[in-house]
Amino acid sequence: MFIDFFLWHTIAVEGAKAMNKKFFWIVTFLLLAVGTFAEAQQPTQVPRIGYLSASSASSISFRVEALRQGLRELGYVEGKNIVIEQRYAEGKPDRVPALAAELVRLTVNVIVTAGPLPTRAAKEATVTIPIVMTNEGDPVGTGFVASLARPGGNITGLSNLAPELSGKRLELLKEIVPRLSHVAFFGTSTLPGNAQSLKETELAAGALGVQLQYLDVLSPRDIETAFQAASKGRSDAVLMMAAGGSFLNTHRTQVVDLAVKSRLPAIYNFPEFVEAGGLMTYDVSTTDLSRRAATYVVLIKDLSQCRKFSSPALRRLMHWRSS
Repeated sequence: MFIDFFLWHTIAVEGAKAMNKKFFWIVTFLLLAVGTFAEAQQPTQVPRIGYLSASSASSISFRVEALRQGLRELGYVEGKNIVIEQRYAEGKPDRVPALAAELVRLTVNVIVTAGPLPTRAAKEATVTIPIVMTNEGDPVGTGFVASLARPGGNITGLSNLAPELSGKRLELLKEIVPRLSHVAFFGTSTLPGNAQSLKETELAAGALGVQLQYLDVLSPRDIETAFQAASKGRSDAVLMMAAGGSFLNTHRTQVVDLAVKSRLPAIYNFPEFVEAGGLMTYDVSTTDLSRRAATYVVLIKDLSQCRKFSSPALRRLMHWRSS
């Protein structure tokens, strides 16, 4: 009887062990399966890029497409693994701060700005979200960055060197109008970088013996008035300083038509004016700047997520820069 009880006890204990072991593996499998399923069900967070412009969407659509192209080259496709939140002020500068604040509320990963006005608005709206400039004339002079080599803060990006090119534009006007003596300078004093561009142009004017007539164009209704003042002041030509993303760019067709009507040769700082029928331009390629800005966007995204550079093209670029 004792032996039978011992055998039964042994069998029961061994059976219990086997059952416990089997139960353990069943539970483990179920936990792993549930964990994997839950992980699969969690949506992957898609990076969101904010794009801010003071112009209309139609007037700078080619720049946005250039940014998309640059992102595609680095492995990021809108609607697939990135989202681009675009905000346009439609040539109304007073709307830009509210649009910048809206992008901040959306908690985008980075804000790309299309000109000094959007950059200033974004800078005032956030100190934590990275900002990438695509078309800034004088980022140091405007106080956006500490220096080009070490920007500091949350702003980086590309400059179009607008102030340095202003003097060259005046030289080109002198070449096509040999008897040039008076030039109307169209600027917008409320925009960052305007004062520095005017200063550089005044230096060139002194060297060329040309007198400048500064005309402050603060809103679309001032455009026609400015041309009337230029004609009345007997200006021989017009030098247009349309800051990136300003209303002058949005209303460029009107600007070009008035220049023709006033019989005033004009030089512009954006190629879009020439595409609208303007005489000539001297500027960097804003399309190329927008495309190259994608590199900064992707670098910021990858570094902020503490990842290795996700794009083969970007890895090759970083290897080239470090070699």
